[in-house]
Amino acid sequence: MIQSEPVTPPHLTDLPIRALTVEDLRHCTNLSQDRGWPREDHKWGLLLAAGKGYGVDAPDGRGLAAACVVTSYGQTYDKPELAAIGMVLVADRYARQGLGRHLMKHLCDDVLNGVPLTLHATPYGRPLYEELGFTATGRAEMLLGSFRPDAATPEPGGSTVRPAAAEDIARILRLDAEVFGADRTHLITRLPAFADRLLIAEDRAGHLTGYAAIWPNMETHVIGPLVARDTACAQALVTTLAATTRWPLRTDVDVRHEGFVSWLKERGLESVAFNAVMTRDIPGLPGDWTRRWAPLTVAAG
Repeated sequence: MIQSEPVTPPHLTDLPIRALTVEDLRHCTNLSQDRGWPREDHKWGLLLAAGKGYGVDAPDGRGLAAACVVTSYGQTYDKPELAAIGMVLVADRYARQGLGRHLMKHLCDDVLNGVPLTLHATPYGRPLYEELGFTATGRAEMLLGSFRPDAATPEPGGSTVRPAAAEDIARILRLDAEVFGADRTHLITRLPAFADRLLIAEDRAGHLTGYAAIWPNMETHVIGPLVARDTACAQALVTTLAATTRWPLRTDVDVRHEGFVSWLKERGLESVAFNAVMTRDIPGLPGDWTRRWAPLTVAAG
């Protein structure tokens, strides 16, 4: 009797990386839950629709072993002007075996080779990203809590705040491209359906001075994106949005906006974590950081 040689299963880093689709939403949320993160179905749905997901199927047949999302912005010839990497997750049972590095190297060196990249890194993930050529160029503070408003809504620096209408979307896109430094049409045009509220701020001449959205994420409401001409405008947008919910608020603020961070803490939000804003093949994020207060989500840059 001829005995066959035992089949050696492939190493995790030899497993193929495939594109994810919206059909993988449940697998992505299961992966989040596996690592102790919230499932975040609503956010995953947006990221898979507006960006491109990449993942590795678990060899035991139980969903995904690893996943991440890439959101690209702008276009120069056949390459995006900037791409954000987010939601980099490896299932707990496959952690610390090189799978996360394998997935990131594939993205950085094969899929996105030569494209300027950005991501928000936790202290745990930062060493890997530094090995892959990313440099810390900023810092964001995650704030969470029940917002306590002032007796009166702050005056937004001579502007008025109102709900965005359909005809405002083109204006929001122009302002966002100016502030962000790249075209984000495919993401921003999804805001009316994704967010619970989308507000704009205008000066007395009718010029757009800012906009902000609030969207549900599990048992919190997230404020982002938040774009504003100045601190007063940002405060007025947040105060108006906060009045629309009883849920705790969460937002991720560029730490250079020190006065705004202090204002949020005085009104009940507390510091939860700090993430490093990292870039590769670009010295820093483009656009005007002074008017960029909070991202839509750190997973999309």
